[in-house]
Amino acid sequence: MNYQVIHLRDDDPDITLTAYVADEKWKTRDAMLVIPGGGYGCVCDDREGEPIALAYLARGVNAFVLKYSVGKKAVFPRPLADASLAMAYIKDHAEEFHIDPDRVFCVGFSAGGHLSASLGTLWHLDSVDEMTGLPHGKNKPRGMVLCYAVLSAGQMAHKGSFYNILGTTEPTDEQLDLYSIEKHIDENTVPAFLMHTAEDQVVPVENALYMAEALSAKKVPFEMHIYPRGPHGVALGNWLTSMGNPGYDDAAVEKWVDDSVYWMKHI
Repeated sequence: MNYQVIHLRDDDPDITLTAYVADEKWKTRDAMLVIPGGGYGCVCDDREGEPIALAYLARGVNAFVLKYSVGKKAVFPRPLADASLAMAYIKDHAEEFHIDPDRVFCVGFSAGGHLSASLGTLWHLDSVDEMTGLPHGKNKPRGMVLCYAVLSAGQMAHKGSFYNILGTTEPTDEQLDLYSIEKHIDENTVPAFLMHTAEDQVVPVENALYMAEALSAKKVPFEMHIYPRGPHGVALGNWLTSMGNPGYDDAAVEKWVDDSVYWMKHI
């Protein structure tokens, strides 16, 4: 396996991309940009980073884990610029990583799901092009996998995530609407795979339901799986990421990885 840590920004050594690439040089694979959660206050890569990357790698998908701007540096669009730089780097090094540059997807968890959804929906913003200096569209993913994602800034919002990306605990409705993803679905939005649990009490399942309704209204292709059991942060849904918590280990939820790979192959 080709394992390496790439620094994406000269002005911030904390923004990195970690590659997990198979040694099979004769085979061109799909690629997955993995974006862990953490409420935009930290990056939970212990459960939603490397384990996710290795799960996709085992299923024939080369994977890359992003550490993006969080905390005081999380004010948007900076994290979106980080994800854009990561997407562009993967595409620019497609030959080195033995991947198809037209088939680079992203998967995100919780607040990382918001960043993945932002990449798949807001990739075309002029502010992102200006901040990154990338050619327009170089940051566009082929599709997005959104796992118990923070999506809506409305009544069912995970408020802490939006406070971090807006830089205030008293945002206006206009500020909240700016990054409430379901309000920005249009012809630019990439296909989506949504996974959530009905028992999630941190990021309510309505986030996925509102997103699905918006995708359907704009005729953007999507697949959605709502599992009846499981707390927030189930990650792989198996013993590997359960950390001894039986609630995180559920054979039904665990199927989401295989289902997302099947979905990818048909996009």
